[in-house]
Amino acid sequence: MSKIKCFILIFFSLYQVYAQETRDNFRYAIRKTAEPIAIDGNEDDTVWESINEIPNFINHWPIDSGAANALTKVKVTYDEDFIYVLALCYDNGNRVVQSLRRDDDEGHWNSDNFTVVIDPMNSRQNGFMFGVNAGGSQIEAQLNINRVRTDYDQNWDNKWYSTVRSYNDHWTVEMAIPFKTLRYTTNQSEWGINFIRGDMERNEYSTWTQFPLNYGGVDLNFMGTLDWDQNPKKAKGKVVLIPYLSGGTQRDFQNDEQRSYDKTSDTGLDAKVAINGSLNLDLTVNPDFSNVDVDQQVTNLSRFSIFFPERRNFFLENGDIFSNFGTWQISPFFSRRIGLIDGEQIPILYGARLTGNATKKTRIGVMNVQTREYDSIAAQNYSVAAVHQQVLDRSIIKAIFINREASGPLAESAYARNGGIEFAYLSNNGKIGNTARFHTSNTPENYSDNHYYGFNGNYNGKNLRMGWTLDVVGENYITELGFNPRLENYNAETEETTRKGFTRINQWVNYRTFPTKGKLNSHGPVSWYNIWFNHDGGGINERIHGLGYNLNFKNTSWLRPNIVYREVNLPVPTSLLGSDFEPLPVAHYQFTSADIRYNSDRRKIVSANLVFGFGNFFNGTRMNTSTGLNFRAQPWGNFGISYDYNQVKLPGAFGQSDFHLLRTNAQISFSNRMFLTSAVQFNSQSENYNFFTRFQWRYRPMSDLFVVYTDNYEMDGLGLKNRQIVFKATYWLNL
Repeated sequence: MSKIKCFILIFFSLYQVYAQETRDNFRYAIRKTAEPIAIDGNEDDTVWESINEIPNFINHWPIDSGAANALTKVKVTYDEDFIYVLALCYDNGNRVVQSLRRDDDEGHWNSDNFTVVIDPMNSRQNGFMFGVNAGGSQIEAQLNINRVRTDYDQNWDNKWYSTVRSYNDHWTVEMAIPFKTLRYTTNQSEWGINFIRGDMERNEYSTWTQFPLNYGGVDLNFMGTLDWDQNPKKAKGKVVLIPYLSGGTQRDFQNDEQRSYDKTSDTGLDAKVAINGSLNLDLTVNPDFSNVDVDQQVTNLSRFSIFFPERRNFFLENGDIFSNFGTWQISPFFSRRIGLIDGEQIPILYGARLTGNATKKTRIGVMNVQTREYDSIAAQNYSVAAVHQQVLDRSIIKAIFINREASGPLAESAYARNGGIEFAYLSNNGKIGNTARFHTSNTPENYSDNHYYGFNGNYNGKNLRMGWTLDVVGENYITELGFNPRLENYNAETEETTRKGFTRINQWVNYRTFPTKGKLNSHGPVSWYNIWFNHDGGGINERIHGLGYNLNFKNTSWLRPNIVYREVNLPVPTSLLGSDFEPLPVAHYQFTSADIRYNSDRRKIVSANLVFGFGNFFNGTRMNTSTGLNFRAQPWGNFGISYDYNQVKLPGAFGQSDFHLLRTNAQISFSNRMFLTSAVQFNSQSENYNFFTRFQWRYRPMSDLFVVYTDNYEMDGLGLKNRQIVFKATYWLNL
C-alpha cells in the first residue's frame, strides 16, 4: 500500500510541475513603446521592428507536440492606454471564413482564426479572450473555471480594436486592447497569456505554450507569462455611460379590444463604473432587452421544462460568480428568472451589480434588481450575493445568498430565500476536480426537507475521461430564482403540480484513441448512467443507461451511434402528446432506443448534419429524424434550413402524433459592423409560426442601431397572432 501511495504522490506532483512549467518556460518580456501605433494591420510599421517576437507555435490539436505546420509569429507591446498585439499567420492562401458576424462562436473557431487569452490576476481562475477570424470578425469573452475545464462566455461585450489584412501567403492581425476593458491590479508584474491559431486547411490548432490536447487551447492553467517591464498603471477613465432610445409598434390580433397598433417609446441608461482596476459596478435604469436574439424553438417530449440560456447583457459580465453553483439541471441561481415569466418580459425599474476581484484570490458579486408591478404580477426586489475564495492553489470555497422580496397589493408570497456553500477542488494540473455542496431554501411556510446537497467531479486525461455525481434534493428545496425542473411533477388529470424529492447518481466514462495515420483524429467508446431515486418510498424514479461510439475525422466531420435503455416509474399521470389524448397512467415503463448522428465537413461551402433514431417509447414507439443543410457564401452570408420530425405512436387512447419543427435562417454580413439575421420557425407542438428579423449596425465601437421585426402566426389558416417592430439606438460614452 505504501508503494501505491508513493506512486500516486509522484504522479500528481509531476503533473503539477508540468502545469507550472508553462508559466516558467514560456515567458514574454513586454516593453513599453513611446511611438503611436495605428491599428491598420500593417506589419511594416516601424514601431514593430524593435519588439520581441515569438517565432512559432507548437501543435495542440490533433497532436500536442512538435512545431506547428502553419507558421505564426507574434509581437506584443503597450503604451499608457492599450496592449497591442501583432500576429502574422502564414498559409497558402486557402482560408475558411465562416462568418463576418461579431461574437459568433462557431464562425470564429471554424474559420481560420487567431486568439489571445489573458489572465491579468495570474490566478488561473478567470480571464479574458479576444479573437478575430481571417475575415476580421471579432469575438471577446470572459474565461472562468467550470469543474476541470476552462469555459468562456462570448456574450460578454466590451470595447477593443482590431484590423486584418490578407496576402497571398499570410494574413495579419493587429489588435489594441484597452487597459480599461480588463480587470487587473497595479501591483501585479506577471500576467498569464497565451495565443491560439486555427488553421482550417489542415484542421489543426496550435498554441504558444505546449500542453496536453485534453485541455482546450484557452485553458487558464497552461498559459505562459507576460513579464511587464513595469507594473501596469491604473487605467484612465472610470465611468462609461450607455444611454439608449427605443421606439416601436405592436399589436395583439387575438385581443378583440385592441383594434390598432400600440406605439411605444422609451429611454434608459446603462453605466459601467470602475471602482478600481479589478472591481466593476454595472448600473441600469429602465433597461430594454428588445434587441436580444429570439430563442431557438425545440420539440419537448420529456416530462420537464427546457433550459434556455441568458442573453441579456446586464446579467452577463462576471456572470459565472453567480451561476457556477449546483450541477446539471440543478441551478440555485438562474438570472433568466429575473424580469422574465414564461418568456414574457416583466419591466425592470433598475439594477446594480458589483463584480470582480476584491483581492487576487477573492472574487465577489453583489446584485440588486427591482421590477415593476405588471398586470397581475407584484413588484419584486431581487438580491444576490456571492463570494469565491481561492484556496489550495487552484481550489475554491464559494458561497451564495439569494433573496426575492415581493411588495405592493398584489404580493402573495412575501419572500423566497436560498443560500449555499460549495468547496470546488481542482488539482494543480487541472486533471481532477470535485465539488462538494450544501444548499438550503426558506419561504414563509418554513418547510422542512428544504436542503440540496451532494458532490460531483471529473477526471480529464488524454485518453480516459470520466465524471461522477451525487445529488440529494429535498421536496421543499424551492428555487424560485433557480432551475430545478425535476422537482415539479404535473398531474395531467388533476392539473395539480406536486414537489417530489429525489436522489440522483450519475457516472460517465469516455476513452479516446488518437491514431497517427488514417482518416481519424480520434475515436472511442462512451458510456453514461443516470439513476433517480424517490424519497417517498425510496424506489427508482428513472434510470437511463447509454452506450455510444465517437468517431472524429480529420476533415472535421464526425459520426456517433448510440443505444439507450430507459426505465421510468411515472409518479403521476403524464401527458406527453398534449391535452387531446389520455395521459399515461402511473406505471412502470421500460424501453430501448437507438440513434446515429452525423455532421459533414464544416469547412465546405455546403455542409450538412443528420440524426436518425428509432425505438420504444414508454408503452409505444418513437421515430425521430433531424436534418440540416447550410450554404456559406464566403465570407458574407450563411443560409440554413433544418427539419426535425418526431413520430410517436402510443396504444389506444394514449394517442399517436407527428411533431414537426422547421427552421430556416439567414445571416448576412454587409461588413464587420453591419449584420442582418433572419429566422422563420414552424413548431407544430406549440402550434406557432414565428418570423424574426434583426438588423444591427455598429456605427462606432460598442454603439449600435437595432431594428427588430417579429411576427407570430397560427397554424390553421396562418392567422396573425401578434406583430412587433422595435427600433433601438445605443451610444457608448467614456467619461
